[in-house]
This record gives sequence, structure tokens and C-alpha cells, in this order.
Amino acid sequence: MLKKTDKLVNIIGCGYMGQKLLQQILFRSLADAENITAVVKTLNSQKRCSEMGVRSIALDMDDADSILPATFKSGQSLLYYFAPPPGQGSEDTRIRHFIHLLGSNPTEQPAKIVLISTTGVYGNCHGQWVDESTPLNPGVDRARRRADAEQQFQSYCRQFNIPLVILRVSGIYGPGKLPLERIRALNPIVREEDSPYSNRIHAEDLLEICLTAGFTENIAGIFNCADGHPTTMYDYFNRVARANNLPEPPAISLKEAQTQLSAGMLSYMEESRRIDNHKLLAAFNLTLKYPDLEQGLKQT
Repeated sequence: MLKKTDKLVNIIGCGYMGQKLLQQILFRSLADAENITAVVKTLNSQKRCSEMGVRSIALDMDDADSILPATFKSGQSLLYYFAPPPGQGSEDTRIRHFIHLLGSNPTEQPAKIVLISTTGVYGNCHGQWVDESTPLNPGVDRARRRADAEQQFQSYCRQFNIPLVILRVSGIYGPGKLPLERIRALNPIVREEDSPYSNRIHAEDLLEICLTAGFTENIAGIFNCADGHPTTMYDYFNRVARANNLPEPPAISLKEAQTQLSAGMLSYMEESRRIDNHKLLAAFNLTLKYPDLEQGLKQT
């Protein structure tokens, strides 16, 4: 049972998951609306926050000379960092700027930080099972930026003795997060025998994980966020299609994919791993609502 906090709550990045988190914090009365600040990128996100009675600010995360509001420097704040890295490069310069904005006064640092990362930091593990002790080996820049973000926050939190939770999230699925347009367009997928393993977490389960990570004092460390039941990407797309009464996508060989799939999709095809979630389930005392794809697709 999560308890209401008297800390200020700051959410950096209030997109899909940030808005879900905000809604549940208010719905469960875990914090008062006047004690929450959201940093947003779009006017639509700012409007949604306003409708919920939450203060929001538009902050240029790429400007190291931006000014943080006073709520970020109270020394008694719970900080959720959900902002994505920049679109290019191997480093997360946004987090570097943000840490610079927090300053060096020990009394003005957050009381706890929850960072969203990705299981992509493990790179291609050739279908082997991966747990939190597996060395990082990001193979593409999008994953290198996430690994850099982790390392920057780890260094910062060690300096100021701040509890840090890193959530290495696999593919998020759920209402509004399914590849339905791709399937409707009959875009091809790689055939089953060439298809890598795909790991997933339902959005509602990830939301519960995020809430527990922030509102449970004794939780800190790195946790893989997946349902623990990986299947191939071929299987994922076909099951999503069937669950939504859509035709199954055409299947092509990996060789054909080199000329028919986007560079971004190809980069996912080149990585295969199976994510172990035992540490997460034990530390969070968690039973997933949607422990596998079959259960999750019934609710989408």
C-alpha cells in the first residue's frame, strides 16, 4: 500500500507515461496537486497538466542556461526523469544540462530520483537471458545515450548520496501503444526463423512499477522492467494483428529486410535478448497484472 508523501513531486517529461503517472498520483491522493510540478515539451501536454490542476513549465532541456523553478531546489523533492535523450550522438547532453541546472548545493538536491532507461543498454545478447548483472554493451547510439544517462545520474547521486532507481524498460505496449498503423499498412516483418526475441511490459504494469519506485522509501538500484515472457518480434506483430482483427503482416527474410525496412527497425532486428525480471518482482513485492502478451492483449 503506497502512502501519501509530503515531498514535492517533480516530473521531467510528461508524455505518455508521465501523464499516466501524474493521473495516478492524483487519483490515489499520493501527493497534493499544488505540490507537483511537471516539465513539458508541448502545448498539448501543458494543457493536460492544467486540466488536472497541476503546475507545468516549458523548459528547454537542451539549454544549460535555463532556470529551474524553486520546487526543484527544495532539498525535499521526489524527481521522476522521463525525458528522452537527444535524437543524435552517443551522449545524453540533456541530462548533463539538467544536472548542471540542479547546481552543487547539497541542501538543494532531490531526495530521490527515478530514471527511465531501456533494456537496449545490454545490446545484442544473441537470445541469451539477461539480468541486471549483465555488462552493458549498447550497440547503437540510441542505447549508448541511455547508458550515458544512467552513468551521469549514478555519478551525480553518489556525489550527493541520493537514492536512485533506474528502470530498464523493455518495449511498452497497451492502449495507444500498439503498432496498429504499421499492421494496417501491411508493412512487412521479418519471418519467424530470422526474428529476434522481443521483450515487453504492459503500460499499466510499468505505471505501478514507477509509482512503487518513487513512493517506497527502501527501494533503490537497477531493475529490469519486462513481463518475463519474451517471444519473437514475428510472434508479437502477428498476435497483435489477430487480437485486433487485422490481417497478419507479410513475412520476409532478413536479407530482404535490408532493403524493405527502415534503418530504425533494422537496428531492432539486429538485437536479440531475453530479459529476466526476477529482481524486480522480488524487490517490489509485485505480481504483474499482465504477466504475458496473451493477458495484456485482452485489455487493448
